[in-house]
Amino acid sequence: MNISIPRYLIVVLAAVFSAYHLVLAALFVDVPVSKPPYVLAMLLYAAATIASLWPTRSKRMPIWMASFNAAASLAIALLVTSQLPDGPGESYAAWHAGAIGTLLVITSTRRRQSLAWVGIGALVVQTVAWQGLESLLRYGALGSMLWVAVSHALAYSLASAGRDARHYALAEREAAEWRAAQEAHVFERQFRLGQTSRMALPMLREIAKSGGDLSDAQRAECLHLEGAIRDEIRGRKLLNDRVRQEVMAARRRGTAVTLLDEGGIDDLSENELDRVLNQMADAIGESKADRIIVRTVPHDSAIAVTVVGLSSGGDGLRTALGQEPDDDDDDDEIDLWLEIPRSVDERQLAE
Repeated sequence: MNISIPRYLIVVLAAVFSAYHLVLAALFVDVPVSKPPYVLAMLLYAAATIASLWPTRSKRMPIWMASFNAAASLAIALLVTSQLPDGPGESYAAWHAGAIGTLLVITSTRRRQSLAWVGIGALVVQTVAWQGLESLLRYGALGSMLWVAVSHALAYSLASAGRDARHYALAEREAAEWRAAQEAHVFERQFRLGQTSRMALPMLREIAKSGGDLSDAQRAECLHLEGAIRDEIRGRKLLNDRVRQEVMAARRRGTAVTLLDEGGIDDLSENELDRVLNQMADAIGESKADRIIVRTVPHDSAIAVTVVGLSSGGDGLRTALGQEPDDDDDDDEIDLWLEIPRSVDERQLAE
């Protein structure tokens, strides 16, 4: 279970802690020698905190704001301690150490750790210069440094966990895609084997029954079945039941049919694919050509499938198959040339 803390709740808690320091400062406003610098430090701290907690689109603090916080930390410390030359006594007038720590924790949390440490360094140096080394623990400067260290460590851990989570999500997605591809391959193989079995099983039984002694008609039918099985491998999406029927009928009347699916119609919708295949089946059924070549066209073309019907000879067939023509062969006569578009608009369909 993923538990996410709302951002506004974190901002409210940070605002409450920041306001607590201002309450302490207001309670002991009579302790400093002069009030104006002391109050100015309070206002500077309030402005820096509001600016740091103000909701923005980016979670990372702008560099100018982080720099302002680091500079404000030193200014606040100087303004407060300048009015407490002998220290705060038994009061909490030295509120600035905890307040600066809170401001720099916010800065560190918003991914500006280097400038947060600059501000902590300025606070530590100023505090030691003001009241000596023992003042680091007495007035909370050491605690502020520890809080910034903790926030830095947490930010680093969260960033590392985020990177790991993204890597795991990417690996999971790749594994799911690989599994889906494997399942698709398995399904495709099973489908093709099923088609092959349905087509070849009756003839295989006849071969077994006759002991291989086949008539000329049966041998010709075996060749037709071989072509149909080849279609299942090379034709792929160029096949539906009607196309299979028309192709087999064409072969039985002596026409050589070649189906070549090179992936050009993989992106067609089911309705568009049915329209293309039915139009192709009509053309094959009506053609009287000696040879018919059907092949898909690349995705970037407006044409989905081309159907070419040839009479006799070699060069036209070779050209249609992408082969070099042979000078010794006669030219083929093109009896059929059909380009089936990928899509038609509603007006064309109505016509």
